[in-house]
Formats: sequence, C-alpha cells, structure tokens
Amino acid sequence: MSSAPDQIQTELHPPASLLKSNRYALFWVASLFSNIGTWMQQVAQPWVILSLSHSSFLVGVDSFALNAPGWALTMWGGHLADHRDRKRVILFFQTIQLLAILALVILLFVGWLKPWMIILISLTVGATDALSMPAFQTLVPSLVTTDEIPQAVSLNAIQFNLSRMIGPAIAGVVMTSMGALACFAANAVSFLPFFFSILWIAPRKDHPVPTVTAPTQHPLSVRDIIADRRTFYLLLTAFLTTFFGHSLVTFCPVVVKELIGGGETQFGWTYTAFGVGCLLGSLVNYFFNSKITGRAPAVLGLLLGGAVAAVGLNHSLALLILLMGLAGLLTTAATTATMAQIQMAAHDKSRGRIAGLYQLAFRGGLSLGAIATGTLVSSLKIGPALCTNGILMAVFQLVLALLWKKSY
Repeated sequence: MSSAPDQIQTELHPPASLLKSNRYALFWVASLFSNIGTWMQQVAQPWVILSLSHSSFLVGVDSFALNAPGWALTMWGGHLADHRDRKRVILFFQTIQLLAILALVILLFVGWLKPWMIILISLTVGATDALSMPAFQTLVPSLVTTDEIPQAVSLNAIQFNLSRMIGPAIAGVVMTSMGALACFAANAVSFLPFFFSILWIAPRKDHPVPTVTAPTQHPLSVRDIIADRRTFYLLLTAFLTTFFGHSLVTFCPVVVKELIGGGETQFGWTYTAFGVGCLLGSLVNYFFNSKITGRAPAVLGLLLGGAVAAVGLNHSLALLILLMGLAGLLTTAATTATMAQIQMAAHDKSRGRIAGLYQLAFRGGLSLGAIATGTLVSSLKIGPALCTNGILMAVFQLVLALLWKKSY
C-alpha cells in the first residue's frame, strides 16, 4: 500500500495494453457477454416479482436470497479455490447455475412461475456464485504479472460495468418488445462463450496446492483482519457501500414506479444511467492506476450516501438519471479500488480465501441491506427509506474516514 494513505496516485498505463494478450482478451470478451446476459436478467427479475406480487418487500427478499449464501459459503468457495482445480470448480457450479436459469425460463414460458419459485432459484444462483466466485476472481491475477494486477482488475471492472450499461439498455428494449422471458433466455445463452473461455485459458490442474504455507503472513481469519486495521477498514467500506448504496439498484423499479410514475422504458433508462456511471468509475480507476488508497474509498462512500438520499427526495426523471449515474461512478470507484488493494496484498496460495473475505463483506452488505431496506420501504415508503439509508451511510463512512486518518 501507499505510504501516503490519502493520496490518489496518477501514474498512467498504455490504454488497454493487457487486451493484446490472447488469453486475457478472450477472458475479457467472454466475461463481457456473460455479464450482459446477467444484467438483462437483473433488470427483468425484480420487475417480474413486482408484477406478480405487487410487494416491494418480496423484491428485497429476492435480493437477499441471491446474496445471503455468501455469508455461509464464500469462505468455503475460497478454500476450494486454493485447494482444488479452479477450472473445475468454476465449471461445476456455473453449470448448476445455468440449469437453475433454464428452469426459470421454462416456468415462465408455461405460465407456472410464482414469486417463491423466483426466490428459490435466486437462492440457488447465489449459492453457486458464492462457491465459484473466489476461484473466478483468482483467474485475473493468474493471467497477468503482479505489477499488472491493478490494471487488470480495473479492465475487468470496465468490462463488468460496460455490461452493466449495455445489458439494461438491451433489456429495456427486449422487455418492451418480447417480454421478460427473452431476457432470461439471453442470460442462459450467454453462459456458452464463458464456458469456452474457461476451458481454453485455464489449464487442467491449474493451481494444485496440497497445503497452505506461512498462513501468518496473510490475513485469513477474522481475528487477523481486525488486527490489520487497513484491511479491516477496506472490507468495512465495501460492506457499508453495498449495505446502504445498493438499495438504489435493488429497489430501482420501486423508485421508478412510485417516485417518478414511470414504466418499463423509464426503468431501462434509469438502470442504464447507473451502468454508465459505473463504467466511468472503472475508467477513472484504470487511468489512475487503480490506486485510490487509504480513506479515499470511505470518502467516496460518504458522497454516495448523499446521492442515495437525494434520490429519495427527487421526483424528476431527468435528475434521477443524473443521480443514478453519479451513484454508479462513486460505487465503482470505491469498490474497484478496494478489490485491487486486497488482490495486490494477497499471496497466490491464499488468494482464494482473501477473495472470499472480500466477497463475504461485499455480498453480506447486499443481502442484509436488501432485507433492511425492504422493511423500511414497507413501513416508510421508498422516498423516506432511501433518505434514511443515505444519511446513515454518510455518517458511518465519515466516522470510518476519520478513524483511518487518526490511525495513519
């Protein structure tokens, strides 16, 4: 880490130089297509639940089901990534996920789909993600040199957020013309190039590790992380960012319907605006070498809290689009920098468990935040709920930033 925790360093790399590598380029493009399909489903699914149940609380329950398995299974996924063939781990659990999505497509096609079925499928998808994501995250550092990790993480964030921009835009058109079923089917098809890329770039037995050596050099337990205050603050920032900030994404259909009075088209525009902001945030990290260090992520989280509160007070579609774009930029700038710093500090033999700890914080915030915000929305309505989230987030992130400054 930087010896000056509060600086944002500005060393630039040649634009997209890593994409000249065939292995990394294939991984990047396949991940882009896969994530486009994922975001198409992410747009369609809460809208379908809201249409079937007319319950904002069930929208939050579905998001909880998608992310809650991370609490129980992410560390196991990290253990698998460090001790098993990472390619097989990814392919096995992602195949189960594909089958779950195909079940969703069939149920919707025959007209048997119920909200509880969607939630059960989300639970399955969340479990397979938790078990395979640490292995997936270790692929990026394995394709590049140590010095290239920040740039590779930022490029991966660029493709993810590019898909977040493209996927909802396509989903808005597809939902209007063909319905939500087409979005779910597109996600299922998007698995195919991803499977091919994993088979090609990851050799068999790509990371056989019979034992883990020198565990005291790398924070693997909760006690070790708390002892390392910098790592703990970074993980806590990631947790707070998703716990309070992701409510804008989870409850976006409720915001559009209740605060703006819009429909599917306005929902697609709003979701796309968030994706554009996320893409800009990842570009900022890329060109600044992904080294937004120290308390800067907490400061970005503080600003994000202000954006969340502003959305809760807003009733204009144009301003909502601007605020969602700003929220996307701040969210990605904070989380991508956090992930890059954690990956830089990790040893390859413990990288899976380090990635698991990050996912535990990130997904834990998503799942608990969805339930907490869903409860607030049910009792206070969406506007006051978002204002509450934004204010609390700003306060907690301010305290975290001050603690960082005091410690270093």
